[in-house]
Amino acid sequence: MSMRKYLVALTLAVALMLSALPSCAPRAEKFSVHSFDYFDTVTTVTGFASSKDDFDEIAEQILAELGEYHRLYTIYHRFEGLENLCTINELVDGQHRTVTVDRRIVDMLLYAKDMHEMTDGRVNIAMGSVLSIWHDYRTEGMNDPSAAKIPPMDRLTDAARHTDIHCLVIDEEACTVTLTDPGMTLDVGAIAKGYAVEMVARSLEEKGVSGYVLNVGGNVRTVGAKADGTPWIVGIENPLEDEENPYTAYLQLEGEALVTSGSYQRYYVVAEKRYHHIIDPNTLMPSEGFLSVSVVCKNSADGDALSTALFCMTAEEGLALVESLPDVEAIWVLPDGTRRTSSGWSRYESTQ
Repeated sequence: MSMRKYLVALTLAVALMLSALPSCAPRAEKFSVHSFDYFDTVTTVTGFASSKDDFDEIAEQILAELGEYHRLYTIYHRFEGLENLCTINELVDGQHRTVTVDRRIVDMLLYAKDMHEMTDGRVNIAMGSVLSIWHDYRTEGMNDPSAAKIPPMDRLTDAARHTDIHCLVIDEEACTVTLTDPGMTLDVGAIAKGYAVEMVARSLEEKGVSGYVLNVGGNVRTVGAKADGTPWIVGIENPLEDEENPYTAYLQLEGEALVTSGSYQRYYVVAEKRYHHIIDPNTLMPSEGFLSVSVVCKNSADGDALSTALFCMTAEEGLALVESLPDVEAIWVLPDGTRRTSSGWSRYESTQ
C-alpha cells in the first residue's frame, strides 16, 4: 500500500469529528484502532465506549468478522482447509471444478449478479480475465515506471470473451459454485469490501451496538449516531489534491454508508498519462469521465457497487439511475473540478 493511501485513510478517520458531550450524557469516550490486514487496505474502527476495554472487545469482534470475510473473498490467497474465491478461480486439468462453499460466498455472488443486472453490466464480477491483465501491467508500471506500458487491446479483447456472468453457476441449496468457462475468473473488487463492511455493520446493529464507524479503505459505514446523539461528520477527499481544500464535501451520517470511487488513488503513468484501476467493461480501458464519484446510501454493499457503476456511466445515465433508487444520493467530481449532485444530496451536506 502506498504511503498516500495510508495517509488518506487516516485523514478520513480524523474527519470523524467529535462534538462536546452534554453534561447529562452518559460518560463515553471515543477510541480508534487501525489494521492493515484486510482487503489490502487500511481498516479503521472508531467508536464510543465507557472504557477502552469495552471498546477493545467490540473492535476485536469487528476485526475478527472482517478477517473471516477477507479470507472467504480474496482471489489472491488460499487458506488451509478453506474453499474461497481463490479456489473457485483455480483450474484442475484445464477446467474449473464445482466447489462447495460457505453460505456467505453464495450470498455475495447472488448479490453481485443482481447488481450486474441493475447496472446493465457496469458491475461485472466475471471480468477477472480482463482485470488481471490490467493488474499485472499496473503493478509492473508502478515497480518500474520507466518501462510502464498499457496492455495491447487485442489481448484485452481476447480476455473479454470470457466475461459472461451467466457462466457463473450457483446452486443455492447445495451451496456450490461452478465457472463453466475455463477462461473465466472472478474479481469481486467492486463489491466484496462493501458487502463485508455491510454484513459486519448489521451484525453490530443486531447486537444493539451503536456509536461506531467502520472505515475500510475509504468505504465508510456508520452504525448509529455519536454518543451525544448527533450525526457523524465525514469528509470526502478532494481528488484535485488541494491542500487548502482537502475535502470536496462534508456529510452528516447516522447509520448510512459513504463510498467513493476515484481515478486519483490506484494508478500508474504511461507517457505522462495516468491509467487507474476502474475499467469500463464496454471499452476495456480506464473510464475517463470523472475524477471521483461518491455515493451515500443505507447499504455499504450498494454504495461500493454503485460508485463503480456510476464511474463507468455518463453523468446523465448515472443521475437517472440514482434518482430511480430510494435512499441513494451521489456526487460526481468532473475532470475540471466542478461538481454535480443528485437531487437529495444537500440533505446530507454539512458545513462541519
